[in-house]
Amino acid sequence: MTPAALVLEDGRVFRGEAFGATGSTLGEVVFCTAMTGYQETLTDPSYHGQIVVATAPQIGNTGWNDEDDESGKIHVAGYVVRDPARIPSNWRSRRSLADELVNQGIVGISGVDTRTVTRHIREQGAMRAAIFAGDALTGVDSMVQAVKDSPGMTGADLSGAVSTKETYVVPADGGTRFRVAALDLGIKFNTPRMMAQRGIETHVLPVGSTLDDLLAVEPNGVFLANGPGDPQTQAHAIALTQQVLERRIPLFGICFGNQILGRALGMGTYKMQYGHRGINVPVIEAATGRVAITAQNHGFALEGEAGQKLDTPYGVAEVSHYCPNDGTVEGLRCVDVPAFSVQYHPEAAAGPHDAAPLFDQFVTLMDEA
Repeated sequence: MTPAALVLEDGRVFRGEAFGATGSTLGEVVFCTAMTGYQETLTDPSYHGQIVVATAPQIGNTGWNDEDDESGKIHVAGYVVRDPARIPSNWRSRRSLADELVNQGIVGISGVDTRTVTRHIREQGAMRAAIFAGDALTGVDSMVQAVKDSPGMTGADLSGAVSTKETYVVPADGGTRFRVAALDLGIKFNTPRMMAQRGIETHVLPVGSTLDDLLAVEPNGVFLANGPGDPQTQAHAIALTQQVLERRIPLFGICFGNQILGRALGMGTYKMQYGHRGINVPVIEAATGRVAITAQNHGFALEGEAGQKLDTPYGVAEVSHYCPNDGTVEGLRCVDVPAFSVQYHPEAAAGPHDAAPLFDQFVTLMDEA
């Protein structure tokens, strides 16, 4: 067995065995509470730059298939698991998770007490970390210093690293009812797929696209995708969102897109202690009290509270959803312009389907425009 170590910036070291590629990797250590869907998690662009700790004790049971990727590659900086499955078993499996991590050069570690790691992050907060495996292992002091010398997530501008370089189109299933321009801040494959099911032709645009690029699509609506990094770095996306609001083009944002819309409306954002990452996070709709169980992945959030009314340059807006666990803002709704957003992932993949009707709300918004 090849030795490995997970090293945190506060000096905590967790020893284990290499899982995947050997070498070293740096990132922000976070934990994900999802019991299933590790393939979707690993390929979610929102996890770019993060070392993900799986709280589920055994990972890799169903291997790796060629259908469930949510982007073109694995985006996590590293992977931490307790008990990797020795033999994957699923009719769609084409190779093991360990083999895929090796194929894509992702450094991981197994044999770690992930419950202890998770409790440490909950108490001390998400922080910079590294995995060192094989020959990359050195003395503790030098490994900790390497972590301390690495950049943090606050102030990180990461969307450009995961956004498409060229515009591409995902056609509608059957006839096209609407055309949507989607700003790719880190979009998942299932989002345009769910739009296609509703007769939407999705044009996925690079993060640096201008208003002219967007208008050239002649869109019925604009979509702000999920993505990684600190939302305060997204001056271009925020300004573009404001231009869309001025033109009253129907707009829908999720996750990072929720934070972009919030900042476009004048709200602030902050770094959470350890974020929301998993597929079992409750959200309450302020107006109705209705609860949805949601898929989430975010380490930043909007400043505000449930039911709060906002006076913005585009009219009144309100905090429409919140998380009962900690009061985090989970959604926005503009009253005077056709725009809304949520902090969670209605496309799930993996996750529950409680929030899928939000895509229908987007269709209604475009239909009424």
